Amino acid sequence: MESLQSCCFSIQVRTSFVALCLLLSQPRGARAEDSLTLKAQSWQEDKDRIRVDSQYAQIDKDIGTDTHFKVMGLLDSIAGATPTGERPAAGNIVPKANMEDRRKAWTSDLSHQFPRVNVSMGYGVSRESDYVSDGWSLNTVTDFNDKNTNLTLGYGGTEDTIAEWKLNWTKLRHKNGSDFIAGITQLLNPNTSVTANVVYGTATGYMSDPYKIVSTTRLDLDPGTYYTPPENRPEEKKKISIFLGLNHNFERLNGAIDLSYRHYHDSFGVTSHTTTLEWIQKFGQHVIVQPSIRFYRQSASDFYYYNLDRSRITTSYEPVLAETGTGKAPFYSSDYRLSYLQTVDLGLKVVVKVTSWLSIDANYDRYVMKGLDGITPQDAYSKANMFMVGVKLTR
Repeated sequence: MESLQSCCFSIQVRTSFVALCLLLSQPRGARAEDSLTLKAQSWQEDKDRIRVDSQYAQIDKDIGTDTHFKVMGLLDSIAGATPTGERPAAGNIVPKANMEDRRKAWTSDLSHQFPRVNVSMGYGVSRESDYVSDGWSLNTVTDFNDKNTNLTLGYGGTEDTIAEWKLNWTKLRHKNGSDFIAGITQLLNPNTSVTANVVYGTATGYMSDPYKIVSTTRLDLDPGTYYTPPENRPEEKKKISIFLGLNHNFERLNGAIDLSYRHYHDSFGVTSHTTTLEWIQKFGQHVIVQPSIRFYRQSASDFYYYNLDRSRITTSYEPVLAETGTGKAPFYSSDYRLSYLQTVDLGLKVVVKVTSWLSIDANYDRYVMKGLDGITPQDAYSKANMFMVGVKLTR
């Protein structure tokens, strides 16, 4: 369920909900109790920008001693204002467009423990009024060295369909993605484990954000005339990420540290670094407190231009191309999410085990994004609060 928080952090990026939630789910190596988890989450950006209110439920069920099934359903509402990519007419207040939508999604996962291998298969669907994503995954975890070493191999695929009726498109756009993961987890001693994995992915099809535009003057048409054509991104993207993790239990302190680093690079020219530090502190048998900090920094895309006129790029604004984008060079975008930026997320989670069958939890995160290129107005970047409460029933 934790991957849902990542979904909300990137809610404007139009990434596939199914790809994120299925690929990041790992096969289960140990038997779990039957449970029902209910959660409510609210993502609220400052200055009345994007707000996402979500409610979701997950059911975990053991089938015999070696098979486990889980299904999760999500309902959320999205509303608020987001920057369009157009340059400010005056000052540093960037133009924004209002958006409103609802999303319904569900994912399912079936895993089976063989003598040394756990196999997990997943499928899910996410639906918005103008965006549908189908995804599936297959993951395996094989244990070696008296179960002190685990090897993970997995695949996730997606098929996305964009139907921008709000923009009067005359036909659907499609995007397909594939992701492969290979990783290893090693138990160094009873209190310490390390993890390393590599994820390689490709995506093809319509990669632009249909709601993002650029600002330019077309000297080849009417000198000095101001245009706002849609952005134009490549129709293919390759990406690779490397993840390193360390978990250590401090018995005397009754707590544990979880430290991770992720390096990411894609063919759009974006390179990012993510470092996450979390402390898990137990108080007796009933309370767990988990403070965390997450730091993220990325380089700008090769085709990010805040001021397109300075790039000497000539855009296309014919009716057909304005609807679809060319998908061919030259590429250009003024989407601030492709700029040189950093984010900091400070979080606190509290879990209380009320009885043997009931636990409740609450999260708060403060999310701050900042531009680093010295050109893009800071008004384009968002700050947000995230609140979450949950109840888990087990038997």
